[in-house]
Amino acid sequence: MGAVGRIGRIEGIEAEDGREAGAGEVGRGRGRGKGGAKGAGRGGRLPGVSAQRWAGLRARAGRLRVERDLETAAAAGARFVAPGDTEWPAQLDDLGDARPVGLWVRGRPSLRMWALRSVAVVGARACTDYGAHMAADLGAGLAERGWVVVSGGAYGVDGGAHRGALGAGGATVAVLACGVDRPYPRGHAQLIGRIAEQGLVVGELPPGDHPTPSRFILRNRVIAALTRGTVVVEAAHRSGALVTARCAQDLGRYTMGVPGPATSGLSAGVHELLRGDAVLVSDAAEVVELVGDMGLVAPRRCGPVVPRDLLEPGAAEVLAALPARGSAAVRDIALSAGTSADDAVVRLYELRSLGFVERQGDGWQLTRQTIPPVFPDGGGR
Repeated sequence: MGAVGRIGRIEGIEAEDGREAGAGEVGRGRGRGKGGAKGAGRGGRLPGVSAQRWAGLRARAGRLRVERDLETAAAAGARFVAPGDTEWPAQLDDLGDARPVGLWVRGRPSLRMWALRSVAVVGARACTDYGAHMAADLGAGLAERGWVVVSGGAYGVDGGAHRGALGAGGATVAVLACGVDRPYPRGHAQLIGRIAEQGLVVGELPPGDHPTPSRFILRNRVIAALTRGTVVVEAAHRSGALVTARCAQDLGRYTMGVPGPATSGLSAGVHELLRGDAVLVSDAAEVVELVGDMGLVAPRRCGPVVPRDLLEPGAAEVLAALPARGSAAVRDIALSAGTSADDAVVRLYELRSLGFVERQGDGWQLTRQTIPPVFPDGGGR
């Protein structure tokens, strides 16, 4: 893309301020004159733009200082990436008219290459210790499996996911709702600086711009479109993380949720997603099974294997026929196990050699170490 076209796109972003989901009105008018609202203003307002909206855009366009913003970005180690550039992630085109006119990118790696194998991990800012732990565990697990962790750089779940990926020596991307040279929140200045060194910091807004509530909502569509799937760790009913998840669903991306206590308001939004089309996940392996290549299957979950699980069916039935307390005669054991007395004796001596039972006079009883695994409550069957 030429310098004039690039400046026109930047003017489009700065004039619009990313206030509407269709953040391309001015950028699409860059062919009129020099670019953006400046050039379009000489030929009349763009189709579908109200007079009041157009007046506001032209007023903002009159204050643009694109060359200065490019210099500021370069000083911060950032660059501007637009559709058509080699580094542009093609999956963002799925947003249609809501596609960003361009993105400011801070960091050395290629945004397009990193976005090919990326997963978003989002959730509540004021998360619980459980939510922070799960976010960090997911971030580390995904990074160890070669996936890029994408989040919003905020407190809570976002920060936990970023730290987990960084701690595992992996890749992570922070998508901000402000300029990439202005870390927000301020308490995460060191974290975002580290992400810029080891990963990428991305944003729609030009250097120096501050975040607003509407910008956070619009930022979420970029996170959803950039990644293969979105995992929500903790989110209340009105959480912005749910906006990301629903946008991902609308785009045909995978949507996943980590369940929490049924009594927790911070998990209520996640549970609502799980009642719909979202998939329950509990670790990184289950996430990769969903978003990864065919054949990447999460390990089968099962309880611990105890020694009696390895017994042959006949021996297991005889063992189960012994009372939890006291001894029993061979005839009674055989009757309870549904076998003959001779077969019961054979099985009892097998069990004795394995340490499960012992002879007590004319009867048989369980050994002390056998009682807890067979009858955990210490009571009868």
